[in-house]
Amino acid sequence: MEYLTRRRAMLGFGLAAVSAGLSATAANAAPANAAPAVTLTPASGPPGTVVALAGSGFPKSSAGTITGGAATVTFQTTKSGSFSAKATIAATAQNPAVLTVTAGRSSLTTAFTVLAGVPPVSTAFLRFGVATPGGAAAGTELDAVATLAGESPGIVLSYKDFRQAAPVAELEYVANRGALPLLTWEPWIAGNGVVQPAYALARIAAGDFDPYIRQWGAALASWGRPLMLRFAHEMNGNWYPWCEAVNGNQPGDYIRAWHHVHDLVDAAGATNVNWVWAPNGGGFVDPALLYPGNAYVDTVGLDAYNWGTTQAWSSWQLPAALFGPHLSQLRTIAPGKPIIITETASTETGGSKPDWNTALVSYLRTQADVTGFVWFNFNKETDWRINSSTGSASALAAALAARR
Repeated sequence: MEYLTRRRAMLGFGLAAVSAGLSATAANAAPANAAPAVTLTPASGPPGTVVALAGSGFPKSSAGTITGGAATVTFQTTKSGSFSAKATIAATAQNPAVLTVTAGRSSLTTAFTVLAGVPPVSTAFLRFGVATPGGAAAGTELDAVATLAGESPGIVLSYKDFRQAAPVAELEYVANRGALPLLTWEPWIAGNGVVQPAYALARIAAGDFDPYIRQWGAALASWGRPLMLRFAHEMNGNWYPWCEAVNGNQPGDYIRAWHHVHDLVDAAGATNVNWVWAPNGGGFVDPALLYPGNAYVDTVGLDAYNWGTTQAWSSWQLPAALFGPHLSQLRTIAPGKPIIITETASTETGGSKPDWNTALVSYLRTQADVTGFVWFNFNKETDWRINSSTGSASALAAALAARR
């Protein structure tokens, strides 16, 4: 009877493996009720996607490999037979991309869906990035941008205010796409206007938000992968509560608040954070008076848009005129720091947007310290979107292709 019981259990294991569509060898594997299994996150995406694999039911404390990706990945299972690892889908992968997971004498194949028509992230020095209305995890929007641009965004910009937790799942999604997260962290309640005394810079520096800031630091440290953190951007304007010109803020408050937040996040062990200080190209306060210092800034950003003739105060500006003076100023303020255009786009009103798009990439390629630019792909004050016209989208795609 004992023999028959064991025999039925083994037969049950085999039927479960077959019904799950797994190619697995049961010898030396986990117990019959724990068939090897692997989940992929994400399960689909463009070539070059970084995929997180989580496995269970494999031989305990065994060395394993993942093959079928861009390179062989090794891992070690735990005492319970589980593992976690990351693999990169090859840039030349066809659909489906089959990954083979082997540990001990157990082997399993699983498939990643390669999305047709979604190109990979470019390896060009000047990185192309994007912000879309759906945020960092809006895969459909990011795929649509990739199709328009001829390459997947290598930087994904998103926004969080001081009520929101660190968006670790979103960061992971972006990183798994092969892109670098650029996370804008805004010390206010978004949408509640400029006057928010509870979020005055002096309150931040005094420690009112220390538990919350420490939570962010701990979460980012635990996540551990590289990200750019753009804290309190466009501080030289008058449209956010953290600007020194409004909300009861005083000269020097911005730098004190920046130092305080930076130190708390750093103390939490978040050494994976690249701190981005990003003034606006049309501010009212000299950004030199707001620079936290070289020890507190890793990358300098710049937000600047071609508003064309959409506003009474604006005119059509080609990229060299739009960015040139501000880049010169930033190089004086923070010599030697890498620069990224953290937000930009052009209207169609007042000139040729296709020509502007071509000139944008051409001009930025000549700036040796500018490592990337982020397109603000919104239909907001005007239609900033890449595909505001067919000509606009075609011109940007051609300009990006020329720099690859």
